Order: sequence, then structure tokens, then C-alpha cells
Amino acid sequence: MSEKIGVMVCGHGSRDEGAVREFAQVAKGLRKLMPDMPVEYGYLEFATPIIRTGLDKLRDQGVTRVLAVPGMLFAAGHVKNDIPSVLNTYAAKHDGVTIELGKELGIDPKMIRAAGARIQETLDAASDDVPMHETMLVVVGRGASDPDANGNVTKVMRLLWEGFGFGWAETVYSGVTFPLVEPGLDHAAKLGFKRIIVFPYFLFTGILIDRIYEHTDRVAKRFPEIEFIKASYLNDHPQVIETFKERVEQILTGDTAMNCGGCKYRTQVLGFEDQIGLAQESHHHHVEGIGSGHSHDHDHSHEHGHSHDDGHGHHPYPHADHPLGPKTLK
Repeated sequence: MSEKIGVMVCGHGSRDEGAVREFAQVAKGLRKLMPDMPVEYGYLEFATPIIRTGLDKLRDQGVTRVLAVPGMLFAAGHVKNDIPSVLNTYAAKHDGVTIELGKELGIDPKMIRAAGARIQETLDAASDDVPMHETMLVVVGRGASDPDANGNVTKVMRLLWEGFGFGWAETVYSGVTFPLVEPGLDHAAKLGFKRIIVFPYFLFTGILIDRIYEHTDRVAKRFPEIEFIKASYLNDHPQVIETFKERVEQILTGDTAMNCGGCKYRTQVLGFEDQIGLAQESHHHHVEGIGSGHSHDHDHSHEHGHSHDDGHGHHPYPHADHPLGPKTLK
């Protein structure tokens, strides 16, 4: 029997229906770039189809080898634990199907070009001509209980800072780690720049994007002498779709290794030494398939460090009481 290859894009899922629609558009864009392979998608939680449903669709089309890619920017708990657990469980239950997981989008020149395009759009629409050296960039990351993933957001910030030649740049986060958006922007406003660009390094819309912009407006009211401008998130920029395509192709060439050198599960990372070798398991089984339009009171807003005692077994974030974070934006 000949092998048939299919592609599975594994998303996190969101209560926000706009985010779910945008993720589906990315999968459709990938179908156009890879017309010779079936492409399906699914989510870990909060939305349908769940990952298992997407895999079922591929099997229904006769796929025997699944090339799975994480629909996420960086490798934190979801990419390192939750998605592999879901895929491994599925493969164990279905003989004749092999599933291989590729890398996250990560630090990539194409992703930086997409981010640069979003910032340039914002600059082009700005009201007056403030020089670059009098403009500050603030990149907003999702925030994770994994310092390696958080550090990658800062690297993105640095690449954009040098690429544009901004006067200064900082990184803030929407939750889990620190600094959060509002204290970070309060600090930035004291540095004396005429303009501050706030750029959410996020793939899709959602409640956190709304909150990032709301917190930006709060700080802007306190500093009326500074022009705060809000850049758009990445969404389905063509360079993002191209990066997804490359991640699929890398599975075929064997280039799928994540950055394990700084991974808190693989090596001693300062402050996270007790997390080496934790079990690779998913903590999302209880919210699979809960639609974005449904109410769901369980708080999953914190990158799933799950600092509350809900039986998930997640390790507590060591800086949970940091004064500049890490409670997710409200």
C-alpha cells in the first residue's frame, strides 16, 4: 500500500470567534500553497474542530502519514507537552497512521519580515513625521511559564529594533510572566521618546489583543505628550503562511529539532531547576471541543501555568507573586 501524506495544523483554540476564523484562514492559505496534500486543522481547547477531528478527516481521505505543525509562535508548554501528547495518543489508537510533529514558527527571517510589515503599515498611517530615533518600539508577547519562549520574544524585539533603527525598544507580556503591558508602558513613557509603537507579536485576534490595546489607551491618557500608536498583530500575512509551509517541508527533510538547549524540561535553567524531566502530558482533555461561543468559567488565561490547584499537575511558576506581573490582563 502506497503512502499518502497529509498536513495537520495544530492550534491552541480561543473563546474568541474572530481568532478561530483567522486560524482557519491560515489553514486555507496553506492549502493553496500545498495543493498536492490534504491540509486539516484542529484545536487543543475552546473551539472546534479539535485536533482529533482534524486527524479523523485526514484518515478519511486515506492519509497514512501525517505531518503535524504547531500553529504557535514559540515552543512553550503547548508545543513541548500538550500537542505531542494528543498526537501520540491518537497514533497509538490508530494502526497504519504515523504522525510526525514539526517545529513551531520560531525565530525566522520570514516571521520578522511579517512583523516588520505590520509595523511599517502603522508608521505609514501615523499622523506626523517623528524621526526613528525619537520613536520607541514596545513588543508585546503572549507570555509563558517557560523563560526560553519568553526570551524568544525579546529576540524578535531586538531584530525589529535594529532593523528599523528605533531609538529604543522593550518587551512586555500579556500574562504569566513579567512585566505586564501597563507597568511596562508606564516605564517606557518615562524614557522621553515622542512616540511609542505598541506591537502585539501575536498570530491572531482575541480578548488579549483587545486588552493590550485597552491598557495602551490607559497609559496614553496618563502621558498625553507622547503619541502612542497601536500596530496590528501578524494574522495571515503571506510570510507567516510561507513559514508554516517551510515547517511542513522540514519534517520531510528531517529538520524538526526544537531548541532544547534552553528548555527547562531538558536542562537546568536558572530559577526552574526543579522542572527537569517532568512528564510530557496534555492538560487540555477537559476542555476539548468547548466552542468559542460557549461560556466556560475555567480560567485558562495564564499560558496554562495553571497556578490554581485544578489537578492538572502543572508546575507552579516561580515568580507568580512578582509585583509587575504575572496575572493575565483583565
